Amino acid sequence: MNAGSLEFWYDFASTYSYLAAERIQPLAQSKGVAVSWHPFLLGPIFQKQGWDNSPFNIYKAKGEYMRRDMERSAENYGIPFLRCEDTFPANGLLAARITLCLLTEEQQAAFTQAVYRAQFAQGEDISDRAIIQAILERLGHDAEKLFTQAKSANIKQRLFDNTAQAQAKGIFGAPSFITPDGELFWGDDRLEQALDWVQKTTLTA
Repeated sequence: MNAGSLEFWYDFASTYSYLAAERIQPLAQSKGVAVSWHPFLLGPIFQKQGWDNSPFNIYKAKGEYMRRDMERSAENYGIPFLRCEDTFPANGLLAARITLCLLTEEQQAAFTQAVYRAQFAQGEDISDRAIIQAILERLGHDAEKLFTQAKSANIKQRLFDNTAQAQAKGIFGAPSFITPDGELFWGDDRLEQALDWVQKTTLTA
């Protein structure tokens, strides 16, 4: 029985979104909750807060804490993690646009997870077209066709709209989760709580 759905909002540069992307599917399936995948860009949202970079780079102590916390959390979950000092925050624009070209939630999920793993488990630069191409081909997609689609005005507008919609929903960071009744949960450590909320409110509706 399907217990409702959860919107998963993420930016490909987000470290904690990587953890959530790795964990969300089995947790959601165990509760009968469907997941919809929503890539967006944190940059414009940060800019409206007066930041020209990730707060993890702007505030050194916060950045050092995040990196150590990621190491602890990844080890606890059994998820590989590399610090990626030279490429953080990554430029995830191409990956986000490609995600929006994919037709099913399953395809979007598999691609999203593969990009995160390339970046945070293998230390790859996901702004490199060759890295994205290799991922697409490994997943059985026509990479050149998707690259062409990703440059279209329609896909560019969809990503712009996703980012505007995220801001309208009150999203200020990633990962964020939105329940059917509009509750916002922020952070990988709120994933279980968000899923429980969906399950509880769906059963009592």
